[in-house]
Amino acid sequence: MADAAAIATTVGDTGMIALGAGLAIGLGALGTAWAQSAIGSSGMGLIAEKPEEFTKVLICLALPETLVILGFVIAFFLQGKV
Repeated sequence: MADAAAIATTVGDTGMIALGAGLAIGLGALGTAWAQSAIGSSGMGLIAEKPEEFTKVLICLALPETLVILGFVIAFFLQGKV
């Protein structure tokens, strides 16, 4: 197994920054998808019983999107260092 220093010298600083930017967006998107799948299925069940709760479900469904937006902002700032 190669240690972190050997990987860093092989890939270089630019590669590590690009990897960090990709992870920021990718993992944020995976977390958002996981959260929205649970919220969406529960929300549809709630809307079927109480249609007046639609706005609350919509707000709860939009909240996890901040993970992707923050991941994009972090990736944007990291790419600025390349």
